[in-house]
Amino acid sequence: MKKSDFYYDLPKELIAQTPIEPRDHSKMMVLSRKDKSIEHKHFYDFIDFLEPGDCLVLNNTRVLPARIYGVKKDTGAVVEFLLLNNFGNDRWETITGPGKRAKLNTEFTFGNGIMSCKIEQVLENGNRIAKFSYDGANIYEVLDKIGEMPLPHYITEELKDKERYQTVYSKELGSAAAPTAGLHFTDEILAKIKEKGVKIGYVTLHVGIGTFRPVKAENIEDHKMHSEHYHIPKETADMINETKKNGKRVIAVGTTCCRTLESVMSSQGEMKEFDDWTSIFIYPGYKFKCIDALLTNFHLPESTLIMLVSAFYDRDEVLKAYETAVKEKYRFFSFGDCMFIY
Repeated sequence: MKKSDFYYDLPKELIAQTPIEPRDHSKMMVLSRKDKSIEHKHFYDFIDFLEPGDCLVLNNTRVLPARIYGVKKDTGAVVEFLLLNNFGNDRWETITGPGKRAKLNTEFTFGNGIMSCKIEQVLENGNRIAKFSYDGANIYEVLDKIGEMPLPHYITEELKDKERYQTVYSKELGSAAAPTAGLHFTDEILAKIKEKGVKIGYVTLHVGIGTFRPVKAENIEDHKMHSEHYHIPKETADMINETKKNGKRVIAVGTTCCRTLESVMSSQGEMKEFDDWTSIFIYPGYKFKCIDALLTNFHLPESTLIMLVSAFYDRDEVLKAYETAVKEKYRFFSFGDCMFIY
């Protein structure tokens, strides 16, 4: 398939710049795979589409304020760093810009000297491995003081409250981006979901910035996915197995949850506690092994995410739904509205 097969025209004014208040008042398009119907709801109606015994799986990753600005020690030039993957011992994979200023062995300082780093390696993809040292108990404490939320490039307005780019259930620090389908949930809605007899399980997948990188290969099969770290705890694996055994649905909240669950099922043949890296690329033709329904936001044209959604439903039907969303003035991307496919 060609990447152009997943293009749609989006007016710029429909890209949501700020989160909606309250969280659960975003619009929700509901797509039935059975009868190919489209309904227009709000997220607070989500509970109406859940059934007792279903299992809802959420990604509890927490976004790092991972965008920091370093000053080159020898020249004073400013370079932006985006921390991606923690390799332990304060060694991080980073994106640097402009990259030509971050050559091998170059040193930088941050936050008026409270942190510094040295470039240890330049990777084939242009990213850097940097070794950090700092004043403080850990690097997360320092990032909390000097870091900015790594909002996607299409969001140009300032985010006044950092917590609005976190889910209410975020827990495990490590993401370079939010699992945005989860931004619609409130504590009250989660409580009502449990009261209805729906089980809630958590996985952790630390979202990499590669999520936002465009597909450059014209043939999508030639695209190489970025790798992201995930963990599925035993209680979630057991919950999913029990749900399947009882003939009920496993509902993934977001493409990150979907990729995590499908990665384990694909590699292990069953759901079990697992900790690994995944670079699974899901596009039309993929046979789903775990999930039965998907809650997701509206994604960029020609992105791996719209390809995943098209694999779960049907490319033509998904593009038709996106055209409808444009016509109905839905809000798109990270701070936008959502879609429930069942």
